[in-house]
Amino acid sequence: MDVFSAALLLFLVIDPIGNIPPFLSILENVPAERRRKVLSRELLIALATLILFLFFGKYILTALQISQASLGAAGGIILFLIALRMIFPGPKGAMVEEVDGEPFIVPLAIPLIAGPAAMATLMLLMARDPADWPRWLGALLLAWSASSMILLLASQLARWLGKRTITAIERLMGLLLTAVAVEMLINGIGQAYRTAVQGQ
Repeated sequence: MDVFSAALLLFLVIDPIGNIPPFLSILENVPAERRRKVLSRELLIALATLILFLFFGKYILTALQISQASLGAAGGIILFLIALRMIFPGPKGAMVEEVDGEPFIVPLAIPLIAGPAAMATLMLLMARDPADWPRWLGALLLAWSASSMILLLASQLARWLGKRTITAIERLMGLLLTAVAVEMLINGIGQAYRTAVQGQ
């Protein structure tokens, strides 16, 4: 997987288009002059969290004795569930939470941007090829930058595109992510099977 493929995967997982409605809903009670500052802060916190999981996720896996095959299968399942929620969102969107006052870390930074699927994807990429960490970091920065631009322009995009167009784009992204999730799940199960056969 090259840097652009990894960036596209992370972009689909972060799902900035699908996050526009919940972001606007959560920031509705924040003063207009504070919204961009709050959003920029949450985006930076999310980036720091994802970089932390990129570089230190392998130690978590080692401590928990989780194999790469198990992580791949689990990542595929998580991505599949996220994709289903993108294709068939609830009445308030794929993932939204009521917040009183100004949000801090939860739910904008975590889990709407730095969610479990993004964390698992980064750990899986690093577990597959740790020596290529510059590639994975570059992919993360590309995906985060594109997502940040979309979310910083959320109000304008919501007016320009309209609710139906945003929903259609999110469902298309969900369909693409479903295919990626199934591929990850199959690869994880296949790798676990090969390891089991070699161990016999």
